[in-house]
Amino acid sequence: MSEAEVVPLLEPREGIPPVIETPEVLQEAIERLAAGDGPVAVDAERASGYRYGQRAYLVQVRRRGAGTFLIDPVPCSDLTALDAALADAEMVLHAASQDLPCLSELGLAPRSLFDTELAGRLLGYPRVGLGTMVETILGFTLEKGHSAADWSSRPLPADWLRYAALDVELLVELRDALQLELEEAGKLDWAMEEFAAILATPPKEPRQDPWRRTSGIHRLRSRRSLAVVRELWTTRDRIARDRDLSPGRVLPDAAIVEAALELPRTPDDLAALSTFRGRNTRRHAPAWFRAVQRGRTLPDTSLPEHSVPGDGPPPAHRWAERDPAAAERLSTLRSVVAALADEHTLPTENLLQPDSVRRLAWSPPEEATPEAVGAALSGLGARTWQVTLTAKPLAKALFRLAAKRES
Repeated sequence: MSEAEVVPLLEPREGIPPVIETPEVLQEAIERLAAGDGPVAVDAERASGYRYGQRAYLVQVRRRGAGTFLIDPVPCSDLTALDAALADAEMVLHAASQDLPCLSELGLAPRSLFDTELAGRLLGYPRVGLGTMVETILGFTLEKGHSAADWSSRPLPADWLRYAALDVELLVELRDALQLELEEAGKLDWAMEEFAAILATPPKEPRQDPWRRTSGIHRLRSRRSLAVVRELWTTRDRIARDRDLSPGRVLPDAAIVEAALELPRTPDDLAALSTFRGRNTRRHAPAWFRAVQRGRTLPDTSLPEHSVPGDGPPPAHRWAERDPAAAERLSTLRSVVAALADEHTLPTENLLQPDSVRRLAWSPPEEATPEAVGAALSGLGARTWQVTLTAKPLAKALFRLAAKRES
């Protein structure tokens, strides 16, 4: 589409709707949405980087025949009535896996889903952001600039509300256009399987040792330093939760790692570190020093190991040394998946999850048959369409490698 054909979308068709802040007004909106028709566009705005957790601070809903509604989930934290009213409707979200957890916390959980971002991936669009897809497919440009705002602030500025309303303004139209493209490409069944899989995915279990994801932790070599990271991370998480602040605003990861590297012995030593001079950081200086002291004085038997054993194969970069045959299998299987993905015009990770390819290469089935490989992939969570496309080519590759080793 040429630049001349692109039209800026500056205002919602019905104007910026007022924010719903009371149960009575919410009930009126629910009745109007229930009387509408067709799919329901849904979006949520969070305050990532500002608040603890991923709760929603604004929910946008739009349906044909009803219009757009902006719901403040702080005073209207129970959306189960809305959920019940829309139980039979398909909900349209962009990058659904990002918003579904916070919507579920409010009681809103779709039974039928269309994810416009995932549809774009399956169709091979190189850029699948909402604004880019609306521009590329529908010919409108959306306002940018507020996705990373602090949506927990009140009152919400008018330009933020305009941005939020526009995010659902054309979402159903985008869904309809993408469905036509999926049908023409023979990929609609793939998409329906993927959408159903998103809805069937259980909530994520808490990550084991989440402190190990501290940015920069790879610089640490001693278990003592890791203990300091663990103590500081745990203290920061408690303070951040109590103050409802993003942990990074309470104490940056860089400060945790610097303290673990330097192992300061006095409060003055800790305060002298460059990363401990911020106002928020100084506010809890005694707590940080106590955490460092706990890490420094733990008995050796209580120090964390450098790594924890996982339930999967080791990191791929170690395979060549530990198991050259597995490394060769991985390289070959990755090439097969990449070629298939290119043939069908979609990202390799949407054809088969990289972790599934690694696990198959590390522990292939005893018999390199399409049936055995397909069963292995299904056990790893691959959908029917993925197994149909990949099982036979992967089985052939495994068979050739096994035959070569035996000859």
